[in-house]
Amino acid sequence: MTCIGGLHELCVGVPDLDEAVADFAAYGCRPGERGKLDAAAAEALYGHRSALESVRLLHGDADHGLLRLMRWESPRDEGVGLRRDLRGIGSRWGVRVTQSVYGIVNHAERALQAGAALTLIPPQLAVIGEVSGMRAARPFRDPIVGVREMVLLQPHYRQVFFERFGYESPLYGQVDPASLLRASQHTHAGLMIASDDARIFDFYDGVLGLKRTHEETVPYENATGSRSIFGLAPGEGFHMVDFDDPCTGSTLATRRSGKLKCVRFAADAKIDDLRAVARPGSLGYCLYTWRVDDIDGMHARLAATPGVTGLRPVQQDEFGRACVAFRAPDGYDWVLLQA
Repeated sequence: MTCIGGLHELCVGVPDLDEAVADFAAYGCRPGERGKLDAAAAEALYGHRSALESVRLLHGDADHGLLRLMRWESPRDEGVGLRRDLRGIGSRWGVRVTQSVYGIVNHAERALQAGAALTLIPPQLAVIGEVSGMRAARPFRDPIVGVREMVLLQPHYRQVFFERFGYESPLYGQVDPASLLRASQHTHAGLMIASDDARIFDFYDGVLGLKRTHEETVPYENATGSRSIFGLAPGEGFHMVDFDDPCTGSTLATRRSGKLKCVRFAADAKIDDLRAVARPGSLGYCLYTWRVDDIDGMHARLAATPGVTGLRPVQQDEFGRACVAFRAPDGYDWVLLQA
């Protein structure tokens, strides 16, 4: 029994489903199935007593990196809200590749001029090799291979976009060139905690069966783009672990999108704990889902795993699919779906 495919969905609480569907159409998303739960069924699955209506947003023929928009009749709270960066225990965000980060910047700047509530962190250059401390590329002598990465935060949306330079990775996100902002499905999703326990993320490969593909400690000196994106204090670094689709390859040609990127700060970091306002029932990014090949077997495994809390019986979600909800040892809420 194991998780299969890439990270399936990022779940977002929204006040208006139709408005949210229109917002994400700019990135190539289109509405798929809709479903509902009454208040009692929603409480049994998600732990929040409120009627729920959801819509799954599709992107091309992708089977991962999708969105589930969730409209609660009575939301738990306003969620994380608009912040200046991604920093926060309980912080979730989605990442897409785009053919033009500055095309998205143009829209964000015009929205700011019109008085829209959003935070824009302009494109930051991250050169492959420099973050890990390898030799820096020499300007006008060596190829610049890397990404321009930007952040767009809105009251209910937390998105990162990157544009590639000097390399290709054909299975890592499929851009819809006809979409307004020429973006892909979510190539990966992030979460952030503060802990000195180096084993805190072992749950994701040890229990869920994800593939640990990358792990590194990033000092402040090498964290060029992350300084503003993660709100680093001078001298502050972080530890990062990547978990992938178990079928991903090790080369640029064979690696698959659908990554879970876990960021760990030191336990004494000055960082807000946002987990109480990033639960199912909250507005904004509140939940991740993954597909599994044996939901009953995985439920039994979760029940026997120390640190797993809030484990609920196998039941049907709003789309009629067998699922199990729980809270991982790092404090993040998850739903696993029968594939």
